Amino acid sequence: MTADNSCSATGNQGISFFERYLTVWVGLCIVAGMILGKVAPGFAQTLDGMAIYVNDAPVVSIPIAVCLFFMMYPIMVKIDFGEVLKAGKAMRPVGLTLFINWAIKPFTMYAIASFFLGTLFLAFIGPEAVDYVKMPFGANLEVGAEYGSGKVVLVEGVKMLQVPLWRSYLAGCILLGIAPCTAMVLVWGFLAKGNDGHTLVMVAINSLAMLVLYGVLGGYLLGVGKLPVPWQALLLSIGVYVALPLVAGFFSRKWLIASKGETWFREKFLHVLTPVTIVALLATLVLLFSFKGETILNNPMTILWIAIPLFLQTILIFALGYILSKVMGLTYDNAAPTAMIGASNHFEVAIATATMLYGLSSGAALATVVGVLIEVPLMLMLVKFCLKTQNWFPHHTSAEPTDSRTSNSVSDE
Repeated sequence: MTADNSCSATGNQGISFFERYLTVWVGLCIVAGMILGKVAPGFAQTLDGMAIYVNDAPVVSIPIAVCLFFMMYPIMVKIDFGEVLKAGKAMRPVGLTLFINWAIKPFTMYAIASFFLGTLFLAFIGPEAVDYVKMPFGANLEVGAEYGSGKVVLVEGVKMLQVPLWRSYLAGCILLGIAPCTAMVLVWGFLAKGNDGHTLVMVAINSLAMLVLYGVLGGYLLGVGKLPVPWQALLLSIGVYVALPLVAGFFSRKWLIASKGETWFREKFLHVLTPVTIVALLATLVLLFSFKGETILNNPMTILWIAIPLFLQTILIFALGYILSKVMGLTYDNAAPTAMIGASNHFEVAIATATMLYGLSSGAALATVVGVLIEVPLMLMLVKFCLKTQNWFPHHTSAEPTDSRTSNSVSDE
């Protein structure tokens, strides 16, 4: 079983220098973004102005689109999609993972975020506070028209939607909740001594499932939350940020292995490619916080209001996956990644979609960035919990698929 995963970047350590200190880099990007916003306030706006406009509304920021492609491509090129065909050997963990990711997680995220942001913390966020987000892709609305809970207004000569700020934060939480992790979960599963093969299979399956379910669930839940539902933009975001890198990764992987050989691909190409995703993510974060720095300085508690429901959602989904794995009699090496995959989020796609749908300066984009802030330390905490509770589960039997960690592919990079 081939496991071209990012956890092999540093051999037995299982996590690269960039990944190990991701929280530090994110923190530095926040500071750098805030400084940039103060020192050169026009720089990020100029870059974001390099966009594709539809009906006077910016739909795709070209610099951000480039950065976000490079977030996704290194992930997709590592996936051997032939492993999807072997998923039938472990139907219980695969079925449980799909059930939690797509039938449970999106709806618990919506419920938890709605309660905390729209009720419990509303007085702190500000009942009258508003946010200005992009016009829905393809919508030709006049100034003053209503769309969902938003109203079309002119902001510096550009049509924007004015929506309640808490609903904008809710949109970002929703986009996180419907994006199951397909990148860092490879690291979490490895560190928890889980079945790398099962994790890899679920990465491939979730990548394919996202092509259909991300747009469908996103459109539905955003609509329930009385938020703008730009269906065309949702589908476009999936095409640009999932389908395009997925196809590029699939074909370039085949071509590189055929022309250079599998050893060169694993030991040379993937080794060079490993930090690209995080570097592209950090570049995007600098731009994001150059817009949101003033908001955070004026109300630093905003991060806390968003982080609390995201934290509770992660703990809930992890606990559900872990407990159901125990009830179903899964071995530990399958139970750990099953719980990890549900708990962690594909924040690259969430940030990409929030940026495309609502704009760099939106509350939705900020909420997805908060997801990055809390995910690394929280998931490392859950890894330690898994390692301490291994004895709750049975371990391998000879009838079960072996852990791909036992193969030479662990040191792919």
